[in-house]
Amino acid sequence: MVRKRGEHGVIVLTAAFFISFTVITANYYRLALEQKNVPAAQQSRIFTYEVGRCQGTIYDTKMRPLTNAETKLKAVAVPDMTDREITAEYAVDRDKFYEEYDKGLPFEFECTSLAYESDGLTIFKVPQRYSERQTARHVIGYLSDNEGADGVEYAYNSILRADYPNNSVSYETDGFGRILTGNGKSVFRTNSYKCGVVLTIDKDIQKICEDCGKGIKTGAIVCADIKSGDILAMASFPNYSPEKLDEAMENKDCPLINRALYSYSVGSVFKLVTAAEAIEEGAGDIVYDCCGSTDVDGRIFNCHKLDGHGIQTMSEALTNSCNTYFIELSQCLDLEKLRERAYSLGFGRENYLCTGMIGSAGVLPTEKELSIPAEMANFSFGQGKLSATPLQITQLTCSIANGGKKPVLRLIKGLTVDGETVGNEKKTRYSQVMSEDTAEQLRKMMILAVRDNENSKAKTKKMSVGAKTSTAQTGKTDAKGEELCHAWITGFFPARKPKYAVTVFIENGGYGNDAAAPVFRMIADRMSELD
Repeated sequence: MVRKRGEHGVIVLTAAFFISFTVITANYYRLALEQKNVPAAQQSRIFTYEVGRCQGTIYDTKMRPLTNAETKLKAVAVPDMTDREITAEYAVDRDKFYEEYDKGLPFEFECTSLAYESDGLTIFKVPQRYSERQTARHVIGYLSDNEGADGVEYAYNSILRADYPNNSVSYETDGFGRILTGNGKSVFRTNSYKCGVVLTIDKDIQKICEDCGKGIKTGAIVCADIKSGDILAMASFPNYSPEKLDEAMENKDCPLINRALYSYSVGSVFKLVTAAEAIEEGAGDIVYDCCGSTDVDGRIFNCHKLDGHGIQTMSEALTNSCNTYFIELSQCLDLEKLRERAYSLGFGRENYLCTGMIGSAGVLPTEKELSIPAEMANFSFGQGKLSATPLQITQLTCSIANGGKKPVLRLIKGLTVDGETVGNEKKTRYSQVMSEDTAEQLRKMMILAVRDNENSKAKTKKMSVGAKTSTAQTGKTDAKGEELCHAWITGFFPARKPKYAVTVFIENGGYGNDAAAPVFRMIADRMSELD
């Protein structure tokens, strides 16, 4: 048969393609067979052991760590590359060490400072999230399943627990997962924990407040910078251990509650608001003769001194905490303006600190409620439906000591990536809530309320202060039928050039001068040593 030239070319190409495909396929199977026959021990892989979980740090205002402040030495041991008995000498818990060592697998254990590294032993300094002497627990919060569940831990969980690299050591292994000896190791030591959140809290002041408040069963202490509104300390009592949350949850005194954010009956510290409005309305020079009681629309209101204080100026009435003076004073004031003054000073308004940490607005009676004479009388000296948080009372004191400028309270200073510098820092914000002259008059009255009161327990040894105490009736009684009262004091120091505002609140603590004032005095004395 005669074939055409074109057909002959197709046959040649087909044959060439078939031969090439056969050769390639044969080589593929030969290589695969060779790889299959390589001993497993020669097929190397990498084994990595991570130590701890790297978490960002929460810092105080001076860049001192509040979390990750302490470290423990953790060692990673490879049994095949270490001596059992010699290495055990470095273990803090030898029984646990032997138990893990005898399993034959790489493991970590807490070691002493005497331990030294070798190919089979790698030592890391691992930050501990919380310390035994942990401060600012109600501010920092706590973790649940290694995620932020409360406080700053919760608010900044995504930053504090970002995908940071952990401390680790890596070894080459054979195909059976056995570590290859003699090939060395690769060690990574992370410093990502330096990233984090910077607070306005001052670690030293926080510790002073916590130490001075140890005798408080339930209550709170707040300290703020008068000009900036930065919260330098916020302590709540009772305290708790973030490592023992189950115990805290079973405690009937509810230690997990941050009482600085909760509102309570206020009492006489509110007289400062009534006095501020009176001065603004030109009624600051009113003099009143306290006889021990007064009649308001048929209802009798008693002063705490039943036989009366006698003739009282506003300053004397604040010093003596004369209820009837302020009741009579309120009858001369514009109801709407008095309520507005209280609102402008922070009553009835939340204090937003960060996500999940918001100070309650408390209760500021409505104008309709205050139109009832008895309600207005109670309101004038801080009783009735009125309630406020320790944060709000501290903000009031800041406003008075800062020339009538109310600063916005701040807890979060900013963020850091290196543990040395602060980014995203916000500027101080404030509003003028009373005239500078009114604030100055109130400041002097608060100084006299301590200096001229021979019974004042707020007097300090090292400097002069200004303060106002309060014994707030709750309308509740104890098992003995005695009335329960909250003890308050709010004040500032140094007196001449105020720098700090401090509020001490003791739930059901009794008299403000007996219970809260001594704590305030201790705090002021201790803080005077810092400057």
